[in-house]
Amino acid sequence: MRGAILNMENPTNIPSKAVILAAGIGSRIRPLTDDCPKCLLSVAGIPILERMIRNCQRCGITEFVVVLGYLHERVRRFVNDTFPGLRVSFIINEKYAETNTGYSLMLAEQNLGGTGFVKFDADVVFDSEILRHLIDSDFQNALCIDRDIQLDQEEVKVIVDDRLRILQASKSADPKRAMGESIGIEKISAETAKHLFTELTQMMTRRGHLQDYYEAAYEQLMAQGTSFHALDITGLNWTEIDTHDDLAAARQMFTGPDQETPTEVSMPVGGVIDR
Repeated sequence: MRGAILNMENPTNIPSKAVILAAGIGSRIRPLTDDCPKCLLSVAGIPILERMIRNCQRCGITEFVVVLGYLHERVRRFVNDTFPGLRVSFIINEKYAETNTGYSLMLAEQNLGGTGFVKFDADVVFDSEILRHLIDSDFQNALCIDRDIQLDQEEVKVIVDDRLRILQASKSADPKRAMGESIGIEKISAETAKHLFTELTQMMTRRGHLQDYYEAAYEQLMAQGTSFHALDITGLNWTEIDTHDDLAAARQMFTGPDQETPTEVSMPVGGVIDR
């Protein structure tokens, strides 16, 4: 796989922590999210967040920082009930209705303890092989990229050089120059994390930046010389759930659990978990 530089013999390269951004309202998939957080919608009988955490556990990630906002008590209760004993910290983004992913990621710093981490958007359904490739990559900072995507206005488009070093990652990037779409799963080194949180904090104190995406901070670090690389995961299954069409596509793509049996739950009409 292009860009997937495997590092199977170096277990110290495995990040032990995951940051999951789950504060959003999910307005484009209403009414399903009127009384349920988007990350608890079901795909193949498994809530999105449950599949994500189980995939992380299979790949050696043992600690979780989950940034919540909309209906945060529902998510907290679900995680605690489904994963008793999980090493997890919950952070509440009280400004979730007026901020975006950059602000939510900034809040995670207090619970990371200066370590590197893998960051997930909580609405991404993905094959665990994607995460294995990311963790095993020798890239210190990497964004998972799919080349086989129709690039429109909503996609985070990634432009790279001939060494797969990212030059631009944003919705405003030129789709004709882009390698593909960033899927919302990234690996960040401990050293880069220090600079990233400094940049995010500075951004969020400046007027007009509360709605910035975290990729804006990545691009600022790139401009200052920090390298981020594209990890090509084309051909592996993943879907971001933004709309009803996305959810339908995910339910066609994923027809069962990924490698192991999920927690058995009682599903109400509409496929929404209620615990």
